[in-house]
Amino acid sequence: MKVTAALLSIAALALPLAAQAGAKCETHPKAEWMKEGDAKAKLEADGYKIRKFKVDGQCYEIYGWNKDGKKVEIYFDTKTLDIVKAEIEK
Repeated sequence: MKVTAALLSIAALALPLAAQAGAKCETHPKAEWMKEGDAKAKLEADGYKIRKFKVDGQCYEIYGWNKDGKKVEIYFDTKTLDIVKAEIEK
């Protein structure tokens, strides 16, 4: 009984952390996604310095810096490159 209560407590604490992770991007067929190389080139032309670029579910995600030199973690729509979620250093 005590183990079950402890596991439920741990799950309740972890749930908000899981909800904050990632982003909910619209689902597009892979054939409609902007090519990764084109996406990187456009983002760099927009002033981002990309340290890491990856696919996260249905999103493109970058870690790096914006044109103001602030650290960023940004999720982009894979078709339009619209920002879905952004965390920017203050």
